[in-house]
Amino acid sequence: MAKYIGPRLRVSRRLKEPIFGQHPTLEKKNYPPGMHGKTKKSKQSEYAVQLVEKQKAKYTYGVLERQFRIFFNKASHMKGMTGANLLKLLESRLDNTIFRLGVAPTRRASRQLVSHRHILVNGDIVNVPSYILKPGDLISVRERSKALESINNSVNVNAPGNKFPWLSWDAEKYQGTFVMAPEREMIPETIKEHLIVELYSK
Repeated sequence: MAKYIGPRLRVSRRLKEPIFGQHPTLEKKNYPPGMHGKTKKSKQSEYAVQLVEKQKAKYTYGVLERQFRIFFNKASHMKGMTGANLLKLLESRLDNTIFRLGVAPTRRASRQLVSHRHILVNGDIVNVPSYILKPGDLISVRERSKALESINNSVNVNAPGNKFPWLSWDAEKYQGTFVMAPEREMIPETIKEHLIVELYSK
């Protein structure tokens, strides 16, 4: 599976968002990267603003352009607002859900857990990070993987409790339930999805 392996801090500084998690440099250097980062204050065009929002969504959820477009096309054929549907689909991905459940500290780490066959969905191994969950699906850590230090450390630190209303988590069994696809107001990301819709509508 293709993935972004470039400089993550540079991306976060350019988008002015902690896309890959908080980093002390973001607070010290809250301006774009590059030698002209401090002085460049040119007004962004409408297209540039929309593009930044799309890039923010792509990097946040770890999706490359081709797959992102596929998700957008699916969202546009669903009932309701296309932008909200897009975020709903991205949040329904297995790798994102593993991250939200606290089994992995980052989405990148959650993709690795899924790819390495540590995760079960309804009792079956699923090694496709982009797998879309359905309401009622049971997500659990494979029995022999429960002893992994990385998983235990993450669960102890990041266990969500009732933080995300579309998910439930059983700490004793190391399993969670995808209760429902989240509504837009439940999703904590600061993405302005209407700008992405405007960009793709041109």
